[in-house]
Amino acid sequence: MSLPALLLNTAALLIACPGAGLLFVTRLREQRAMAQLAAQSEERAIDQPMLFLDVRTERRHRLGYRLGFACVGLALVISWLSTQL
Repeated sequence: MSLPALLLNTAALLIACPGAGLLFVTRLREQRAMAQLAAQSEERAIDQPMLFLDVRTERRHRLGYRLGFACVGLALVISWLSTQL
């Protein structure tokens, strides 16, 4: 493996790890928010309206997923480019 390919693979790894961590943390936060919402919903009476996540929380989750998948996708492209050298 040549030095430029090794450097590109290292860059891909440095991009992929934070992206994967962001995906993991976003999924944990989403699960916790849904569990909290379910607990709040069970305490309410049947005739009251359903509870939903607020818009800011949903946006934060979507942004976390988008950034995480963008990092992992960029790392995949960089790694693929390193094989072309």
